[in-house]
Amino acid sequence: MDDDDADYMQGSDDEDYGFAYSDDDDGDEADSADVENMYYTAKSKKEDNPEQALKEFRAIVEKEEEKGDWGFKALKQSTKLLFLTLHRPAEALKTYTELLSYTKSAVTRNYAEKTINNILDYVGGSKSGPVDVEILERFYEATKAALAEAKNDRLSAKTNLKLAKLWLDRKEYGRLQKILQELYRSTIGENVDDQAQKGTQLLEIYALEIQMHNERRNYKKLKEIYNASNSVRSAIPHPRIMGVIKECGGKMWMGERQWNRASEDFFDSFKNYDEAGSPQRIQVLKYLVLANMLTGSEVNPFDSQETKPYKNDPQIKAMTDLVDAYQRREVHAAEKILRENKSTIMDDPFIKQYIGELLRSLRTQYLIDLIKPYTRLELSFLAKQLNVDHEEVEELLIGLILEGKVEGRIDQVAMRLELEPKHSLQKKRYAALEKWSGALDSIHTTVLAKNHSGQRGDYGYGLPSDM
Repeated sequence: MDDDDADYMQGSDDEDYGFAYSDDDDGDEADSADVENMYYTAKSKKEDNPEQALKEFRAIVEKEEEKGDWGFKALKQSTKLLFLTLHRPAEALKTYTELLSYTKSAVTRNYAEKTINNILDYVGGSKSGPVDVEILERFYEATKAALAEAKNDRLSAKTNLKLAKLWLDRKEYGRLQKILQELYRSTIGENVDDQAQKGTQLLEIYALEIQMHNERRNYKKLKEIYNASNSVRSAIPHPRIMGVIKECGGKMWMGERQWNRASEDFFDSFKNYDEAGSPQRIQVLKYLVLANMLTGSEVNPFDSQETKPYKNDPQIKAMTDLVDAYQRREVHAAEKILRENKSTIMDDPFIKQYIGELLRSLRTQYLIDLIKPYTRLELSFLAKQLNVDHEEVEELLIGLILEGKVEGRIDQVAMRLELEPKHSLQKKRYAALEKWSGALDSIHTTVLAKNHSGQRGDYGYGLPSDM
């Protein structure tokens, strides 16, 4: 018994377990047993003789006077054989279309829905190799037409969402946008009493669209959809959906160099993926660590209760080592970790585009610590210490001087950094204070002189001369 048969034998809430007896019961039972034997005999030949199995499944469909459950199951097995084993998708579409006509009355609603979902899953998957886009569209169009006739709006929406996900995975953005528009119309236009159901479906649509804009780097539209998703209040979404939305939100904030907001969204995304049991939680945890380091925070992201269990995960270990090196400002150790863990860190295009910024931040901190004891340093010495060229060292120093983090100047003729000694800076401060104090004394003297002469002035009033 395969999984589909197991689902059917378990039954569903929609099934009628009432018993009705008639004089023809014995004959009906005999016919049913005969068809059942034919079904399992045909099924046993699927692997060794698929063509013969197909013929016998067809015989079952033709033997049933009315559309029944064994005919439905025979068509299901025929579709699977034709599509996955014999690689004849056009013929598989014919048996699938015939199967859809059975869903009105031959089988329970739940079993029909499970069968349709299973068939669409392997049709859109890669088990049978590359599938022509037109074939995929015809399978889905046939499904949507049957569901519209049966007025099964719930499964129709699920089918459209499945198709949208398929176009997203295949990067068929034109087709994806078309199906998203259809989904928006059906969701927003419906007068649904259950607002939670409507909000949940809307978030699923947002999750698909936000992924599309993220992949196409349309950050303006991405932000618009992200903000719209945050405004949905009445919804009970699957945590995986919120994981997707928050992950894309984190990537959006990273693009805007808003590290703190990115860190917050990646943390929310990680928690949702973790709750959903999605393997994407590991990748998002790496993004969280990256964003946290770029904030310059001294807090270790693995100190939280949610992330601590993953600290020693083989995929995460390199990132935990990178955090340790970053917090100790060991730039050479960090560079070594990046070199030795290319597959777990640098092979991710998203992480890779921010590694330069991370190293720049780390080198800057390292440079500040390095030059503290000195008043004059050769740029060649600094370049050697940082393992970079002269131009990069000079660029880093200029940035530090402009930001006021380093007091000094670069002698581009002698190619060295000249720092203001601490005592020199103190002298400058004292000189500024003395100058300010002298100015106050001068003002005070002027005021006294005017008051003494009895003149009215800006700083006081003299006594009247006749008093």
